[in-house]
Amino acid sequence: MGARPHNVAHQIARFLDAIGTRYVFGLCGHTVIAMLDAFQGSRLRFVMNRHEQIAAHMADGYARASGECGVLLTHLGPGLTNAATGVANAALDSVPMLVLAGDVPGYFFGRHPHQEIQYHTDGDQSAIYRPFVKRVWRVTSPRGIAQILERAYLLAVTGRPGPVLISVAMDVLSMPAVDADPRAPTPPARPGLDPSMARRIAERLLRARRPVLYVGGGVITADAAEELRGVAEHLSAPVAYSLMGKGALPDDHPLALGMTGFWGTELTNRVTREADVLLAVGTRFAEADASSWDPRFTFAIPPTELIHIDIDPAEIGRSYPATIGAVADARAALRAVREALDALAPGGARGHADLPAIQAERHGWRERIVVPMRSDAFPLAPQRILADVRAALPREGILVTDVGWNKNGVGQQFPVYLPRTHLTPGGLATMGFGPAAVMGAKLARPDRPCVAMVGDGAFSANPSVLATAVEQGIAVVWVVMNNRAHGTIAGLMGQHYGHCLGCEFQRDGEAYSPDFAAVARAYGAEGVRIERAEDLAPALNRALAAGRPVVLDVPMTNDPVPTAGHWDINDIYRW
Repeated sequence: MGARPHNVAHQIARFLDAIGTRYVFGLCGHTVIAMLDAFQGSRLRFVMNRHEQIAAHMADGYARASGECGVLLTHLGPGLTNAATGVANAALDSVPMLVLAGDVPGYFFGRHPHQEIQYHTDGDQSAIYRPFVKRVWRVTSPRGIAQILERAYLLAVTGRPGPVLISVAMDVLSMPAVDADPRAPTPPARPGLDPSMARRIAERLLRARRPVLYVGGGVITADAAEELRGVAEHLSAPVAYSLMGKGALPDDHPLALGMTGFWGTELTNRVTREADVLLAVGTRFAEADASSWDPRFTFAIPPTELIHIDIDPAEIGRSYPATIGAVADARAALRAVREALDALAPGGARGHADLPAIQAERHGWRERIVVPMRSDAFPLAPQRILADVRAALPREGILVTDVGWNKNGVGQQFPVYLPRTHLTPGGLATMGFGPAAVMGAKLARPDRPCVAMVGDGAFSANPSVLATAVEQGIAVVWVVMNNRAHGTIAGLMGQHYGHCLGCEFQRDGEAYSPDFAAVARAYGAEGVRIERAEDLAPALNRALAAGRPVVLDVPMTNDPVPTAGHWDINDIYRW
């Protein structure tokens, strides 16, 4: 017998519908079946998974590709703990997510009901999420749920976006609703930049001889690509980006410089290090992007003067002192700076003093990396895999990566042309993100081809993504870059210790790999194992046209990603 149409579960479902939710990702459990009943017959589509981490990554990928708030439904105890990694990954990359979790009946808190977490406080499962979500609500009464839903949604999508958790005692979900249905709240206006501050920033940029723009994921989150381009072109200033900022300016734009940091390029790191003024927007200067903050490699602040604009006041001055700091939405701030530049220098600025030489060096670097991209060696060079995927994927296609070559090498060498077409686990760098997040991206943008480039370690971790893709009819392509190892860590191990214990996959002393193509076919998807370098490009084209989930198992050499920056861990290994 179904739940009553006016209980709390149905009230929550009506709220999700009101805010425009199309998909709820999750996994069933005895505490949330009232919610599943509420979804039955509604406009909401529940996407069931075989593991809660997959569900969290799908919600994450959906939110990144769509610009909307992802929604995750999970059972108590192990359901919530299984999802924790995916939710934390979203949190560190500032991805909005509404997490709804069932909990034990409120009248049993502290009595060891089935799967309760309560070592320090009765009914304490929500405490697990406190280090990484923006706010936690524990709901033990139907009264006030409307306000909680409205507040939770607004908090998730405003300021620096991120996940919030609403943990609801399962008995409450079945109780009659006592509040009026919650409204779909309108997010408040995002903070702009005072005209006098915009003018001050513009004046300093116009006086600079070597101005550089440095952008992070906040520019993409704020949909500020057009405003960024306007400021860069007015200043004739090169634009460098963090891993999360890739795509804010097309990589084939003449002012695009590339990614900074350990996996950046020598040119990008040198230009940012030698800038006299650095305008940084929507970035937290993460360690890998900033070469462990060592001034010899990527940023030398000071003497470089930093102008730092971010939506989160905690980021201003966290890693580098800001000559000018401003808390503002990236889009509003860049628009205000552009207006100030137009007023002060309507004909444009003189530009970076070394811009022609920078552009020539950038072109020369691209010519050099073409050589391995054309290699016919087998197993394939990773650069060849990147080149063939780029050639097959249209400009608006979405690429999702995992960790390893497919994250670091893509950041360095794979051209991206549009915002929200490059989805990668930046802050937490979670292995297992890519195989799942690509499915969320495809549901968000069914009109676009979606490809995940993942390592064999990541694909092995949660292969049940295949079951979800087949069941839900999600036509994505997984390119498994198969070096039969946790390749990046194997490289570090070999470099510093001369062996790769615990990093390479072996059986009886020989390299080992599952047949991922056969695994895919066993799940009901299409699977192809690449046997020659020249087979990859046509296989990619067929996979993108197949209209069904496809796995391409691509043997790859375990070559390290070239590094031009610095990572402090290498110094630690030498102690």
